[in-house]
Amino acid sequence: MLYHLLYPLRHEFIGFNLLGYITVRAAAAAVLALLVSFIIGPKIIRQLRNNQIGEVIRSDGPATHKKKAGTPTMGGLIILGSVLLPVLLFARLDTIYTQLMLGVTLWMGAVGFLDDYLKVVKKYPKGLIGRYKLLGQFLWGLIVGLAVTFSPEYAGVHSYTTMPFFKNLMINFGIFYVPMVILLIAGTSNAVNLTDGLDGLAIGLVGIAALSFAGMSYVTGRVDFSRYLSIFYFKGAGELTVYCAALIGAAMGFLWFNSFPASVFMGDTGALALGGALGTMAVLLKKEIIFLVVGGVFWVENISVILQVASYKWRGGKRIFKMAPLHHHFELLGWPEEKIVVRFWIVGILLALLSLGTFKIR
Repeated sequence: MLYHLLYPLRHEFIGFNLLGYITVRAAAAAVLALLVSFIIGPKIIRQLRNNQIGEVIRSDGPATHKKKAGTPTMGGLIILGSVLLPVLLFARLDTIYTQLMLGVTLWMGAVGFLDDYLKVVKKYPKGLIGRYKLLGQFLWGLIVGLAVTFSPEYAGVHSYTTMPFFKNLMINFGIFYVPMVILLIAGTSNAVNLTDGLDGLAIGLVGIAALSFAGMSYVTGRVDFSRYLSIFYFKGAGELTVYCAALIGAAMGFLWFNSFPASVFMGDTGALALGGALGTMAVLLKKEIIFLVVGGVFWVENISVILQVASYKWRGGKRIFKMAPLHHHFELLGWPEEKIVVRFWIVGILLALLSLGTFKIR
């Protein structure tokens, strides 16, 4: 918004010329997101606590988690507010990239909010029925898939995606591109939700992934860098850097309250929105394959649940892990919660560095 209002006035006041630089607007978005988190965080937590909107701990979960019962949840509202305001102020709003990222934040945040509301406020044990939650995720994936398919920004590469480590190697999904996008976004949304089981775990990994995507967004939106690295160039994609920066600031701000011992949980309100945002980001940058590396921890957590359920069903009740998702397995092995979180973060950082390294090792 500020870009549209003030940048045209740069000839009257030279200082407004700074708004033409994505790096300046991204830095401002990150700082503002952090400040917004610090300002609205305590107020939202207090309101959640006063209204007794607390976490319901699953009966079959680790025994150590029972003490977390009643901790305020739906803290994803802090994240949503901290992301949306900086993006609205500092990103260009006339690009498909910004519009879709704002859309996924609101859409998936609304789906998650409805799930939390039914579960915590209305006391429905399972919250939003699973098929309705999936319907919301699939609808958003369909919107993104169709937007990329018919958008002129992706002319000639609508159904293509790039392969890491190989220069000029692309995969054409053809008619299967939209279904792939739907599955990717729904899978990512659920993967982040499953990972959100320990204090600070999911939000820390989201911040790490957002930092990686910030670098990808910036080079994808630059003709010179994209040509040098032999990657797709999309005019305007650099605006995704502003969104990523706001997400990084919001993640750090929320981690202030969500670190062990957590004062608030993000709930589905935050987890579904953040997962949907990361999946949408990967699609818009045509980095769907690389995202399997960037979000490696999320995918492993997701796969651990699938394997556990399949093993229990097809092997007569036998389990692969002591408990799924994977972080609970390590809890039951006796690892302290803080150690699991930090070690998962370290793995996330290594995967993020590896993903960025693929841009040069081609």
